[in-house]
Amino acid sequence: MFTGIVEELGTVAAVEEQGDAIRLTIEAATVLEGTGLGDSIAVNGCCLTVVSTDGGRWTADVMQETLDKTSLAGVAPGERVNLERAVTVDKRLGGHLVQGHVDGVGEVLRRTPSEHWEVVEISLPQHLSRYLVDKGSITVDGVSLTVVEAGPDSFTVSLIPETLARTTLGTRQVGARVNLEADVIAKHVEKLLASGYLDRFTENAKDDA
Repeated sequence: MFTGIVEELGTVAAVEEQGDAIRLTIEAATVLEGTGLGDSIAVNGCCLTVVSTDGGRWTADVMQETLDKTSLAGVAPGERVNLERAVTVDKRLGGHLVQGHVDGVGEVLRRTPSEHWEVVEISLPQHLSRYLVDKGSITVDGVSLTVVEAGPDSFTVSLIPETLARTTLGTRQVGARVNLEADVIAKHVEKLLASGYLDRFTENAKDDA
């Protein structure tokens, strides 16, 4: 589990093709502190498992399913990536609950700068639109953000200078692909409604009253 608060920008050091997978090596500093084999680190919002460390580098295996469903397909040496270690129970939840399981890939459609922030519009896969509401939460490339306006096929977010400076969202230009993860709470509520559980719970509550 993550919070969507990026700890540092890492740099892709190597990409080893393995047929139906890649082995990804990333240069980093902060996220390697206290990190061991088997630990989880989110890379642009994708939860990956540390399989080796070597000085200021760590390596993860990225399977075909991840390559098919995220923007990690086509990642190249020298590319900057957002990194976050899995959250521990003694940390503040500065963003929102993030699983590191990408739901879809969007595309940067428009960037509108202003004096103190920048509004970015991102395309939204149709199956994710039902999970977004104005002022709700969305994870973009591993960054916890508040939705400004949720539309049927796109949404907007407003990026403050801190986000622009400390994450890859500061340099993602129009046409760039970004990983999206919807709020997991919205997905659980949808499943409960579809199953009729909430209706049965309400009926039982009335009977007990």
